Amino acid sequence: MRARMAQWIRRRQGLDHLPVRLERRRLYILPTRAGLAFAGLLLLMLIAGMNYANSLALFLTFLLGAFALVVMQQCHRNLLGTEVISCLAPAVFAGGSGAVHVTLASGGGEARPRLEGALAEGALTIASLPAGRQRRLELPLPATARGIVRLERVRLATAYPFGLFRAWTWMHIPIEMLVYPRPRGALPMPGYAGRRSGTRSLPGAGADEWAGLRPFRDGDSPRQVDWKAYAREAPLLVKEYAQGESELRMFEFASLAPRDVETRLSQLARWVVDAEARGERYGLILPALRLAPDRGPAHRHRCLAALATFGLEDGR
Repeated sequence: MRARMAQWIRRRQGLDHLPVRLERRRLYILPTRAGLAFAGLLLLMLIAGMNYANSLALFLTFLLGAFALVVMQQCHRNLLGTEVISCLAPAVFAGGSGAVHVTLASGGGEARPRLEGALAEGALTIASLPAGRQRRLELPLPATARGIVRLERVRLATAYPFGLFRAWTWMHIPIEMLVYPRPRGALPMPGYAGRRSGTRSLPGAGADEWAGLRPFRDGDSPRQVDWKAYAREAPLLVKEYAQGESELRMFEFASLAPRDVETRLSQLARWVVDAEARGERYGLILPALRLAPDRGPAHRHRCLAALATFGLEDGR
């Protein structure tokens, strides 16, 4: 029954394209268990009041019934007009805990207390959305094995106020979370692949030539930060080296034979992470792919993504 309901909702709503504003036609509302118990109590009060012709009991019953209707309207309104700005799943390493980041905005300038987010049958994540502000929900997603974890929908709901009703909706957004191989292995990194003729090794990160300082960017190694300048109340700067004559390392899948595939990928991931932390230039050689030597967060992601999708149908 749940599968049929999910298919019907998917056909009715179609694929969502962010940003999305939650309108009336896509919201659903039903009483919770507490709401059903409250309705049963009202029924018993109504029967007792009519049986004993007690006008005070009937008045209280109708008053609580009106209260329940107001609560239902407020619950529906708490979700109505909420804006879904983005829905992303950053890459993680296997064996860790990933998350889907859903960014919500309060449409209409109203505060929206106790909004709930969940993935299919996953645990609820609750957050309150201030008026005129944005808030990010982090929905936990396990990353048990390398590869690509695909999701098709995200549930948003609320039971505010009083928990008598729950209004919810489904966001049909294709989400992919890349899971890198778990970096592990004790083998030493292969030696430098060589340097250009006529050059000499220089002290410093990866034997590169000093090029200057630049502003800090997300993903930069803490080893490259100029902490002395930062201690003098300067902005956070990163030491930069010229790459023209720097030595490099090449990490080759075939060199790790006869180990099994997953052990090789884990060892390669370990080398990639360590080389990036040291600020070295490195490349990757797989049976059907060769990544030229480079360094930086983007190159690190390319290498780890190639390892994550190695051997998969949609990978290399």
